[in-house]
Amino acid sequence: MIETIFGGLFDTDMTVVISVADFLLCILVSLVIGLLMAFGYMYKTRYTKSFVVTLALLPAVVCVVIMMVNGNVGAGVAVAGAFSLVRFRSVPGTAKEIGTLFLAMGAGLIAGMGYLGYAALFSLVMCAVFMMYNRLDFGARKNAAVYKTIRVTIPEDLDYTGVFEQVFDPYTDSYELTNVKTTNMGSMFRLTYDIVLKDAAKEKELIDKLRQRNGNLEISVSKQTTVTTEL
Repeated sequence: MIETIFGGLFDTDMTVVISVADFLLCILVSLVIGLLMAFGYMYKTRYTKSFVVTLALLPAVVCVVIMMVNGNVGAGVAVAGAFSLVRFRSVPGTAKEIGTLFLAMGAGLIAGMGYLGYAALFSLVMCAVFMMYNRLDFGARKNAAVYKTIRVTIPEDLDYTGVFEQVFDPYTDSYELTNVKTTNMGSMFRLTYDIVLKDAAKEKELIDKLRQRNGNLEISVSKQTTVTTEL
């Protein structure tokens, strides 16, 4: 009776029908895998509730879709096209978020094909590596320390072209003037530089030199946003 209820209208003798028990088992394993990946992503990472909930459910969704395709090549191509059109977030995600979504989809695809053991093993290995990289702060702390954006305010009578070259040269590996803006009703300029420090410990010394050159006007230092948002 149960098999009749869950049977497809277009099933034929050539169609391999998935039993209800196997269907529920695959979904359950996929949900456990999703929770594992969500907890792995939350380890030493800033996150939102909506993203981790999506990450926890995504393997089960992909698993069900792959099970329903069930060897149909045409349906498989259609599903691949549908996945390419889906926008998981309203704003572009970081490389870490996009990579985690691909991992969740991969785990769901493996589970949907019936290889539950491989799906669990894949998830355990990838989550362990992911957490290890987060634990080691892989490639992040060094970049955050040396890549800076400096905003310097100067009076309007000071020519900003090359005005800070002699100041930046001893302290930076590279620097670039990225933005010039008038402020205080046009009586001052605000210059924005992207710099790469030679030694992060000498940041205050660099600021003191800039203050001497710009007449002790406002100076602000922040991390370069492009370092964290670009893929």
